Amino acid sequence: MKKLWIPLTYVVFLVLLIAPLIKIFTGAWANGWGGFIEAVARPQSLHALWMTFLITIIVTVINTLFGVMLALYLVRADWLGRRMKQLLNSVVDLPFAVSPVIGGLMIVLLLGPNTVLGAFFEDAGFKVVYAMPGMIIATLFVTFPLMVREVMPVLQEIGAQQEEAASTLGAYSWYTFWHVTWPSIRWGVIYGIVLTVARCMGEFGAVLVVSGNIINKTQTATTLVYQDVENFNVIAANSLALILAAVSVGLLLLMEWAKKRKEVH
Repeated sequence: MKKLWIPLTYVVFLVLLIAPLIKIFTGAWANGWGGFIEAVARPQSLHALWMTFLITIIVTVINTLFGVMLALYLVRADWLGRRMKQLLNSVVDLPFAVSPVIGGLMIVLLLGPNTVLGAFFEDAGFKVVYAMPGMIIATLFVTFPLMVREVMPVLQEIGAQQEEAASTLGAYSWYTFWHVTWPSIRWGVIYGIVLTVARCMGEFGAVLVVSGNIINKTQTATTLVYQDVENFNVIAANSLALILAAVSVGLLLLMEWAKKRKEVH
């Protein structure tokens, strides 16, 4: 039976992963180097890549700060109580249970131009939905659990004995975090950052709903690929997809390296 499952696994791996990557690569170079450069150098392509990069940086920074903080509270803050921790854990896992498209729709229904909050922000000159802030919120929604779920098991594994000892010796909270907690969780944080960046770059559904997919205004790389496919501009779609795939492969290698370092430490 094992002899049957092993080759079947390789076949599934080739069909679902390797074959699409090969097709994307050959499609991107169908018109040679000139066709690839022309597709990537389009104003809408450069703008979409810039938007993707900007959203990824902002979301990753926010997720890292608040994700680590929430993980510390869920593991270390006994004053929260068991029920409150269970509630927060359920809220953290909500993006895993809800479709990104539904998440984007929720943001539109709460902060859209026809809502009370959306109208209030627009009157103040701050547009949320169909603008950059809404795209950031949507990406935050789908990526927030990643950092929390990477850091929490590490905190649970190392325990609180060293932190309690540092506090007993008079160390301040920030000193205890940087000199006791951080060295133990840093590889888990790096792993969470890699996952967050990869998820930000590949997010499509929630961003498509809240952005409006406006050319040179609210398009990301993934939504531009979708538009190119819809317009039968396959070479341009493959060229952008190839860039995203190359970055994803690089992130995968970085993630494996971080995972090995985490296991060593």
